[in-house]
Amino acid sequence: MAAALAGEPECRAEVARRKCVSVGSARGADIGSRCRTAAPDLEGNACGAAQATDSNQQECAFAFFHTATMQDTAAQPRDVGHRIREWRQRRRMTQLGLALDAEISARHLSFLETGKAQPSREMVLHLCERLDVPLRERNILLIAAGYAPVFAQRRLDDPALKPALTAVEQLLGGHDPYPALAIDRAWTMVSANRAVASLLAGLPASLLKPPLNVLRLSLHPEGLAPRIANLPEWRAHLLHRLRHQIEVTADPGLETLMKELRGYPTPISRAPTAPDKFGGVVVPLQLVTEAGKLSFLSTTTVFGTPVDVTVSELAIESFFPADDATVRALQKIVPR
Repeated sequence: MAAALAGEPECRAEVARRKCVSVGSARGADIGSRCRTAAPDLEGNACGAAQATDSNQQECAFAFFHTATMQDTAAQPRDVGHRIREWRQRRRMTQLGLALDAEISARHLSFLETGKAQPSREMVLHLCERLDVPLRERNILLIAAGYAPVFAQRRLDDPALKPALTAVEQLLGGHDPYPALAIDRAWTMVSANRAVASLLAGLPASLLKPPLNVLRLSLHPEGLAPRIANLPEWRAHLLHRLRHQIEVTADPGLETLMKELRGYPTPISRAPTAPDKFGGVVVPLQLVTEAGKLSFLSTTTVFGTPVDVTVSELAIESFFPADDATVRALQKIVPR
């Protein structure tokens, strides 16, 4: 294994770790001060990128994430070893299995998890890669180990995200007249095309005001739920996706959302989708509209190589017509 992944000597290094955290906090405070000096309107732009230099932009992105993440680690005082063990257990891997996959000794991994050894920055990132830890949580592990976060978390209006957001808008616009929308990790709608707006017409304003949560809108008894012809099947599909996402990310906010959605009235089972129509291959979304019943197949698109937290958590939900009747109806509903 490369020397960079060898980690620190196998000894207790709690004092050294506390010093690292102290230094990291001081650096974050200093950078945050410079960000405020360069751009006082932090509400409109995370770091006032238009006024700052490229170097200042990078440091501001660090400070923007550092403050929120330090609050998270302070609220849950667990050292990096405990966090590594939790992610290993969440991935259902043994110490030996992870050690073999990471090409380190099981003894060294045990020392890291119990705090007898302090991991290097490279080791933290290496283990996160093997455990498929999301970028947001990789930053949290780095800070818990006493290192600065590596992955920036920019606001959507940051100029650096313009190419990615332009690609999102092109995909959404190009999908008209069929519905497509972009969501973030919390299932908040980031953007949508004209077809989505047409299908949401007539819903209560309280459910449509920002931030608009797509799952809440779909399953709320005053939302789309009464319009979904196969609500039991579609509800089970959405809750299964959310449950899987919770397993992958361990996001407490998603757990809260799951409890809320489960609290909605359970739909009475209706006639299942005809197996000869969809071949038992997919669960369609069937919406009852003034133009008749619309049937859709859905796909999810994500960025392939993100290194920014915000971009890594964006997803595009695209809905394709499942029959000719839906094609004809949407061409009338959504004007060109």
